[in-house]
Amino acid sequence: MSAPAEPHETLQRLLAERWTCRQFLPEPVPRHTTERLLDLAQRTPSWCNTQPWHVVVTEGEGTERLRTSLLAHLRAGNPGGPDFPFPAQYTGAYQERRRECGKQLYASVGVERGDHEGAARQMMRNFELFDAPHVAIITTEADLGVYGAIDCGLYLNTFLLAAQSLGLGAAPQAALAGYSGFLRDHFGLPETRRVVVGVSFGYPDLAHPVNGFRTSRADAGSAVTWH
Repeated sequence: MSAPAEPHETLQRLLAERWTCRQFLPEPVPRHTTERLLDLAQRTPSWCNTQPWHVVVTEGEGTERLRTSLLAHLRAGNPGGPDFPFPAQYTGAYQERRRECGKQLYASVGVERGDHEGAARQMMRNFELFDAPHVAIITTEADLGVYGAIDCGLYLNTFLLAAQSLGLGAAPQAALAGYSGFLRDHFGLPETRRVVVGVSFGYPDLAHPVNGFRTSRADAGSAVTWH
């Protein structure tokens, strides 16, 4: 009988195995499993224990209404707009890593370089929620500013690792946060709530080629300066 894994080994395994799922099975996640996921995510640390996150979770017809309404909103040509500015530009290593991820994604679904229609179709998959049966919309309070958003980023990471530990797939999507006004209206959120990110989640379709690639990570030494 093998010895139980050390806590750091369990964390290392979850971090190494977690990936962004871009195609889900239609099977819904049982409510008790989703509640377990949310209980784990609730243990996220935050500044002064403010716990600024609030999460809207969809299931069943709620997910389908969101998917249908969001696609109709986009196809009608309505403009988007995030509550928190998207990056002004990507340069250097950041651009290289972004391109690597994009190349892997497009190669997995057969979109060749210069195929703008194919790239646009893949982009729209974000708003089809990758066929996920559930979505989580994570928001913070406007008065808490960037630090409320940082705390929600910590919550997102815990959510993703918790999903991995429960055998679920998840896709964090800034694309959804790009339509924050629509999401506030759709879910009846107060004007004081700011959308940080959306997460499609459910059981992953492991047979789909889009779920077959994994992104790389830079060596920790490249992100650290010792003094």
